Amino acid sequence: MRHGKKINHLGRTDSHRKAMLANMASSLILHKRITTTLAKAKALRTYVEPLITKSKNDTTHSRRTLFSYLKDKETVTILFREVAEKVANRPGGYTRILKLANRLGDNAEMAIIELVDYNTTFSQNDASKAGKKATRRRGSGASKSKVASAAPVAEAKAEEALEAPVEESAPVVEETPAIEETPAAEENSAEEKTEN
Repeated sequence: MRHGKKINHLGRTDSHRKAMLANMASSLILHKRITTTLAKAKALRTYVEPLITKSKNDTTHSRRTLFSYLKDKETVTILFREVAEKVANRPGGYTRILKLANRLGDNAEMAIIELVDYNTTFSQNDASKAGKKATRRRGSGASKSKVASAAPVAEAKAEEALEAPVEESAPVVEETPAIEETPAAEENSAEEKTEN
């Protein structure tokens, strides 16, 4: 009976699965994003996230341990040098899986797995949320005075903009598109040139 055995074997032997996950983890660390099947992406997430956590502690022992998993010196160097610095404050959840359309050949569910801190479209939103410290406080007089003092400043800037002289800009010359001349028009233009 296989009760409680939740590892996905991915249709491979143990050695083949370990080698495949090591290669996929190296590719993910090097390229920051890879496209694969959904099942492999989920298996890769459970494989690579503990490695990233271990990379936060830069010791000889942790470097040797990660090398035994990844089997690539360049990847281990990048993991400790670049990735560990970016995820230093993150307590986990270093990867994101985004589902894609099914593959045409065999209709397999496809997905993109990426390192969270390297995606600029999502991380800008996360950075703006991290910049604001969300604290719930009861209304204090200090916050009301800031809002009250900001209103006259905004009105003064608007008045200055209205009073500022308007600068005249140079006239805009629109270019007309070149019209292709027909052979008859070319003959007429040639005759006009000879008359002049």
